[in-house]
Amino acid sequence: MNAQENLKITSRVIAKAWADEGFKAKLLADPAAILKAEGLDLPSGVTFKVVEDTTAVQTLVLPARPTDLTDEDLDRAAGGACNWCAFCEFCL
Repeated sequence: MNAQENLKITSRVIAKAWADEGFKAKLLADPAAILKAEGLDLPSGVTFKVVEDTTAVQTLVLPARPTDLTDEDLDRAAGGACNWCAFCEFCL
């Protein structure tokens, strides 16, 4: 599955959670099961968390630092170009 497909699925999940409180509750309680049911191919051994932003609380996700980055890669990332994550707008 490529990044574009992942983005489509995650966008659909977000829209569904906005429209359906029951679905949102299930997503918050068991994200891996819901994401799998919606078609995402999740790697085994990885824990998934879903948090809900509000007007008073916003979440900044700090991704794990890739172990194989060069100084050039880090410079590009700091400038807004990303080559290693699956979902961000720069990788699509």
